[in-house]
Amino acid sequence: MGQEKTSAIRVENLTIGYGDRTILKNLNFTVNRGDIFIIMGPSGCGKSTLLKSLIGLNPPWAGRVFFGAESFWEKEEDERQVLMRKFGVLYQGGALWSSLTLKENVALPLQLYTNLPAAKIQAEVDLRLSLVGLDGYDDFYPSEISGGMRKRAGLARAIALNPEVIFFDEPSAGLDPVSAQHLDELILQLRDAMGATIIIVTHELASIFAVGSNSIFLDAETRTITAGGRPQELLETSKDPKVIEFLTRGKKQGVSS
Repeated sequence: MGQEKTSAIRVENLTIGYGDRTILKNLNFTVNRGDIFIIMGPSGCGKSTLLKSLIGLNPPWAGRVFFGAESFWEKEEDERQVLMRKFGVLYQGGALWSSLTLKENVALPLQLYTNLPAAKIQAEVDLRLSLVGLDGYDDFYPSEISGGMRKRAGLARAIALNPEVIFFDEPSAGLDPVSAQHLDELILQLRDAMGATIIIVTHELASIFAVGSNSIFLDAETRTITAGGRPQELLETSKDPKVIEFLTRGKKQGVSS
């Protein structure tokens, strides 16, 4: 018998936009605890806009976002801030402070949001850098390391507070195929080691099939979700030509698992 799934995030009837322009409408989906959940679709479909609503940067026009039993956008600002400490975010470029060393970047959330003594913070920083394979790079600045290493350093900072949910915005962007594969492997390892739920915005097929346990497909024309499920199952069973074209890049043969 399979273990019963519980929801980490539930989105109900969400509509979001900018100014007078609707970007996405009537979104309904659930991210279960332990999922590696893929938000996918072609450029311009609203993936990053949806991510901003999930992480607290863009209030929705309508609908609700639940973290567990908590309705995120119906809470006061200070209550939302407390909830936001339960998740980490890896932005496309890593978003590291260029004037801080890697250890200073990773230490910053611990200094801001905990009362840990300096020695304990250093131990936590060492652990996070070790988890992402950056032992020995504590005193390096972001400009002194490669793009792939900056992503991993950004991830070390994103997990500094032991988040329950980790968000990734196009994590493979700008990486060579080998570095991208290593990052996919790291994502799987962190999910297993931390028990975290992971949400990834991406259009990279290799990553989608390598790590995705569930997904939604956003359609730019209808501005809503038109498919959902495990990516490989969508490839094998979907009748939607847009979904199939996206998952095969227009090739006749599908992508094997």
